This record gives sequence, C-alpha cells and structure tokens, in this order.
Amino acid sequence: MAGAQGQLKRGWTTGACATAAASAAFAALATGHFPDPVTITLPRGETPSFALHEARLGEGWAMAAIVKDAGDDPDVTHGAIIAARLTRAPRGSGIVFRAGAGVGTVTKPGLPLAVGEPAINPAPRRMMQAAIAALATRYQVPADVEIEIAVPGGEKLAERTWNPRLGIIGGISILGTTGIVVPYSCSAWIHSIRRGIDVARATGLRHIVGCTGNTSEMAARTLLGLGAEAMIDMGDFVGGMLKYLRRHPVERVGIAGGFAKLSKLAAGALDLHSRRSQVATARLAADLAALGAEPGLVEQAGRANTAMEILALAESRQLPLAGRIAAQARMVAQDVLGDAPVAVEVMVFDRSGRLAGRSP
Repeated sequence: MAGAQGQLKRGWTTGACATAAASAAFAALATGHFPDPVTITLPRGETPSFALHEARLGEGWAMAAIVKDAGDDPDVTHGAIIAARLTRAPRGSGIVFRAGAGVGTVTKPGLPLAVGEPAINPAPRRMMQAAIAALATRYQVPADVEIEIAVPGGEKLAERTWNPRLGIIGGISILGTTGIVVPYSCSAWIHSIRRGIDVARATGLRHIVGCTGNTSEMAARTLLGLGAEAMIDMGDFVGGMLKYLRRHPVERVGIAGGFAKLSKLAAGALDLHSRRSQVATARLAADLAALGAEPGLVEQAGRANTAMEILALAESRQLPLAGRIAAQARMVAQDVLGDAPVAVEVMVFDRSGRLAGRSP
C-alpha cells in the first residue's frame, strides 16, 4: 500500500484484518489447511493479502490471527493482533458473531448495532459474510459457523478510543467500511463525531458540548457540570459536527475551544486545522478597534505573531475580545444549523483552561 515517494502509507482496518483471519480459519475448517498468505476482496474490489501471525486447527474449530498494519496512520490498534476463531454450527444456522477477549459489547442505544451485540460493525460483518459465502461455494460446504473475534489487549486499547463514552464495554470495535485506513483521515474522525451524537440522542441527553481538545473539554465539564458522555471530541471538525446536528438536532449544544481556533470559526472557517484555515490577525485587530482600543494597540495587534498575543493585549486593557469572538462564532454556528431547533453557546478558554469569553 506504499504510494509514491513522500506519500503516506495506507493500512488495513480491523474489519479487513478480521475478514482475512476468518477467511483463513474457514478455509482450514473446509480443507484442513490454512492459506498463508490469505487473500480477501474488499468492498471496492481491492484484493490484499495478509500473512498469518498464528493458526490453529482442532476438532470442529479453527483459529487464525493477523497483525494489523495501519500504515502511517496514528491508529491505536496498529500492531494489534486480530484473531478469528470459527466453530462449526448446525446446518441452517448461518453466521453468528461473538465478541472474544478484547472486543467490546454494545450497552447503549444509538449505534448501528443493537444493545448486547458484539462491537463488530455492519460493514465488517458484511465483508466476513461475503468472504465465507464465497469460500463455502468454492469448497462445497455449508456456510454455518460461529465467528468469535478477539483482540488481545483490546480492553486496554479501548481506553484510548471513544468506546467507553459510546457505551461499548470490554474492548475495541471492529471497524472499517472500505477495509483501507487512510492516514489522518478526516472521515474517520467525523464518523466518530456522528456516533457520539447518535448515542447522546438515543440516551436522552439534551445538552452536549463539542470540544477542540482535552483542555477545553475538562474546562467545559467543570463549567457546565456535565458528564463525559455529553462531551463530543470534535477536534478541528466543527463544521462536520454542526452539519450533522442540523439533521439530527439536540436541544442545546456548546462549542468549547481555545481562542485561536474559535477565532477561525468566528471568521467563518468550519475546519479549524492549521493546514486548512489560518488566524486572521488583521481581523482580530479590527475587532479590537471596534471595542474601542487605541490606535497604537490596534497597530500592535496587527503585527502580532499569534492569536494568544492579541488576546493578551486585549486583556491588558480589559477589552472583552474573547467574548466578542465567542458571539461571532456563535452566529456562524447558528447559520450552519439553519432552522434546526438547537440552542448554541460558545465558550473560549485560554491554554490554562480559564474561561476567557462566552457567548450570550
């Protein structure tokens, strides 16, 4: 999956690895031999091959394991072992999925899986079902098996994911719609934002807060007295969160972040990453002028290197620049939400977590 020189290397999702492991185990059940490497077909037609990390065969069962390679993506499951143990099931029973050690179980509504189901998402399930159906046809054997997916150490890995907040208990989720991990994928993060909103709605939460990072999250929780389940780790993707809320509203939404990032939102940017939007120092200087700052301070702000430097200048004169930015950011957010019945407030924090400004 290495691209041209200088490009980031793509990797494989947990769903693709689980499909490869399950395919190898099913082939061993049918023939007595494990294919190594094992080749699978992904939803878009790619046919990657995976080396087996482990393979074991017993009476009526087979187990195969793959080491996940996430490429150059900082995925918490990179290097994890994804194992599939298949057990023959009664004829006509079809394929049944089980959560082994390190794979979570759904305990809250709002996810695309029912409460009590193993956290093996629909797309990976379809991939495994298609792979086993094809192998059953090739070897002329029934496709009736129980598939148990396990990830050694998955419960610890899950602590670094959204799973605890989403009510997925006991381990990680088996994920991936295409089978391919795109390094630093925006779509993966936005998918997590959407699932967080879905669970909040399904569990009756009326107030959630999208946060740009850990500092703003902890500060907002303290300020508002909300639990962790109400916090949405939106990162830089405030636009993705707001657009989803426009179609799936909750009663009250907070936006919490640092002064620099939320000054970008106030200027109309919906992606707050430094590669895709910049702080407009000239605009912040103009805001200071509108607040009555003397010309010398406005000129100094226009030459500033950072947004935090401008905030410090404003606060040295007791000018409510952060509050003005919060109010402007709220107007931008409300425009994105349109007529959705969502009340919005914006909270601007400094690097220490102190509330610097808040919209009405």
